Formats: sequence, structure tokens, C-alpha cells
Amino acid sequence: MSFSNRSDTVSACSTERVYSNSGNLPLISLISGKFGKVLDVGCGAGDNAALIRSIDPRAELYGVTRSSREAELAGRYMTYCWVSDAESSLPEALSKLSFDVIVFSHVLEHFREPADVLSGFSKLLRPGGVILIAVPNIVSWKMRLEFLTGSFEYDSAGPLDDTHLRFFTYHSADKYLLSKTPELTVVDKLGDGSVPLWWLRRYVFPRRLSEYLDKYGSRCCPNLFAGQVLIKAVKK
Repeated sequence: MSFSNRSDTVSACSTERVYSNSGNLPLISLISGKFGKVLDVGCGAGDNAALIRSIDPRAELYGVTRSSREAELAGRYMTYCWVSDAESSLPEALSKLSFDVIVFSHVLEHFREPADVLSGFSKLLRPGGVILIAVPNIVSWKMRLEFLTGSFEYDSAGPLDDTHLRFFTYHSADKYLLSKTPELTVVDKLGDGSVPLWWLRRYVFPRRLSEYLDKYGSRCCPNLFAGQVLIKAVKK
């Protein structure tokens, strides 16, 4: 649930963790026009829902999270948010619904069998509906530098979040995650991240040039410069 170019706040209480951020705009921007009925799986505090609401106020939003605190926070933007383990059977009320868009933003890496989870939720997607996926790229340049120096330390957020069970690269993400959903066709796949400009970014280059270089690098060499892998798939 964390990715580059984003500020994550992860607060831990005695019983559960709350993931909160500014929403994943690069992922949500893969949808143009109306969103319709949306399900956000692993919705955190509802930040993507808030983002979608700001783009399309008429979108009908639902969510799933394991955290009752997250569900409470996300409920500010949603019609309903279920507290449920996405790897177990779906709540009966949810299983009877169908959606135009299903969002998996930095959640699939937390599951034991993410391809199975994706396959299960795909059944709730209408024909022609869209699934949006974002996962961290474990071999981005920042991670390569850490590995090169012998560092592999788990953290409470980021690519090495201590609750991550699966790791992906730009080249492996769609092959693995969509391996059990032949009904889904990838229509867009891209990297989103930054290039190592260091002091040039802060003191020399104008912001627009830095952003252009980040975008160019992430598109040209996504497995190196992308902090997150973004996938848009459509159901036949």
C-alpha cells in the first residue's frame, strides 16, 4: 500500500494498522470519464475513494478492508465498506453486487495467493469492466542501491513493508497476478517513479524538467526507475 512519489502515514494501534496517504493518482488516472460503481479492495482509510469522489462526484463507492478503524474512516466517502479478509469467502451482500471498476492499489502483495484473490473478485466485475492494479517494483533503482550495500530491512511501509508476502517487478507483475484470470485483458501497463537526480532536482532543474525526466525514465526503463507498476485490465 505504499509507493514512490507518495507520502504514506502508517499508524499502529494496539490491535490494527491504519494505512493513510494522498491516494494513488497515477493509478486512478487510468480511468477516463465516469467511474460508475467502484469497489476498492484493501481500501485503507479511503484515500483513493476520496480521490475518485473529487474526480467523479457521482461515482458509487464501496470498499473492503480487514481493519474496522479503516472501514470507519473510509466510510466517509463510501456507500458501504465491509470489514472482511479478502482471501476468505466474500460477505454475502458483497457477493451479490457487480462493479464497473475494481481497484487493487498496493494490496495484492499482502496476500498469500494474490492471483486467486484477483480471480475471485473478477467474478464481481461486469463485462467490459476495468480492474486497476498497483504493486511496488522490488527492483527499482532505490531498492537496488539498498541491496547493493547489503541492506534488506523490513519496515512498516514501502516496498519492504513487513506485511508484504509477495514481491514483483515490472516484468513479472502482470504475468503472475493475471495468471488465473483469462477473462481479463491487459490494455495498459506502465511504470511510475523517479530517476536519481539528487541535488539537481533540488537546486538546479526546474520542477517541470524533473517531472519530465521522471516520466521519461519510468516509461523508457520501467524496471529500473518505476517505484510502482500500474496495470489496467478489461474483462471480456
